[in-house]
Amino acid sequence: MQSLFMRVLTLIASLLAISGCAEVDSSVREHFPTVYSAPVVHSDIDELLDFGNNLVNMTTASRTETCRSLVKRQKDEPEIGVLLHLMVGRLLSDACGDIPKILDEIAGIPPSSLSDERMRHLVAINTEALKRINSASKRLGSLERKQKTVQNVLETKDATGSKKEESRLLREKLEAIRSMEKQLDETSEGK
Repeated sequence: MQSLFMRVLTLIASLLAISGCAEVDSSVREHFPTVYSAPVVHSDIDELLDFGNNLVNMTTASRTETCRSLVKRQKDEPEIGVLLHLMVGRLLSDACGDIPKILDEIAGIPPSSLSDERMRHLVAINTEALKRINSASKRLGSLERKQKTVQNVLETKDATGSKKEESRLLREKLEAIRSMEKQLDETSEGK
């Protein structure tokens, strides 16, 4: 009797867990239109535009979570559709992957996979935008390194300059002490 009761409780708990998961899954689908449904093989342009629009309207935390999920999915099972989502998402969030890696993977897409001319145009536009972002990021990194180098040189010069200043002050104090000794010697000799 007790084992039957335990089985019923286990069944009820399982059903509650499944229904809870279904509820979470539906809320996830609202934020990730096609990404979490059946495997994405090809995304159409309207779906990618909707995805981008949804990403724009998300909070930064939600955007980051979405991008991380896409990056993980692409790493586990690479798909053109997920890659295209990452391409669009990377324009809006750094969490959507590494730009050079995305560009390499986009360059590897066979042209026959993008049969829709509008999709090819979208890919070309986003690819160019990602290249520009990557280039600007590299320039910014270079400028930051140069700034640190200049700052280090200035700090070194300041340290050297402050040591010179200390030495000058010590010499002046020493001269003042010698002058006082000389005056003391002269006054003591005069007595």
